[in-house]
Amino acid sequence: MRVVSYLAGGALVLCASSSAAVAQNPAPAQQPAAQQPPAPMSFFITSSGKGDGGNLGGLAGADARCTELAAASGTAVAPGRQWRAYLSAIGQDGKAIHARDRIGTGPWHNAKGAMIAATVADLHGDIIRDRNQINKMNALTEKGAMVNGAGDTPNIHDILTGSDSEGRALPGRNDTTCENWTSNSATGSAMVGHHDRTGGGSTSWNSAHPSRGCGQANLVSTGGAGLLYCFGAN
Repeated sequence: MRVVSYLAGGALVLCASSSAAVAQNPAPAQQPAAQQPPAPMSFFITSSGKGDGGNLGGLAGADARCTELAAASGTAVAPGRQWRAYLSAIGQDGKAIHARDRIGTGPWHNAKGAMIAATVADLHGDIIRDRNQINKMNALTEKGAMVNGAGDTPNIHDILTGSDSEGRALPGRNDTTCENWTSNSATGSAMVGHHDRTGGGSTSWNSAHPSRGCGQANLVSTGGAGLLYCFGAN
């Protein structure tokens, strides 16, 4: 019986010692998983127009505007991409130039890293409508700021596109691109979209209504400021 008692006592001492050792040497705490940095910017709305109405210097001038603002934004931009304005036009050969064909294949992210659309088809709802995230909360400027929409003062939700809802140049003889983005006259017109997806009964981000002329004052009169969508084409 004494042997059993001694053995039991020894076991108790051994267990107590082991418990003390564990208490003194706890298991190392698990390190939190490293957070992935936000995706670099590959989409934005210009924070300001060129101030010359629909005269953007043609497609080349509009692309240069996107490139200039992206470079000066202070925001991390997607590497290896060329900035393109989301604009349709008619080429010198008379053939249509479609905005959707100018912007690469995606995906595109705003200045905060949120995905706007994964593909051209998602952007335009080719299969399922409204797969993109172009809205007032996500369609930000190159500096990450929201753009005024319907109900704000001033309302500047008209974004120049010259496109139909599928991102293509509009057929017919009516001017929908301010003479291929070279006119600031009171005549002519440009098709615009609503970045906030509201106003005037239209929820289209790229084809809501035509402007009332191409001068800066004309664009302002319908709720715009000559702003552009800019995409990083890959």
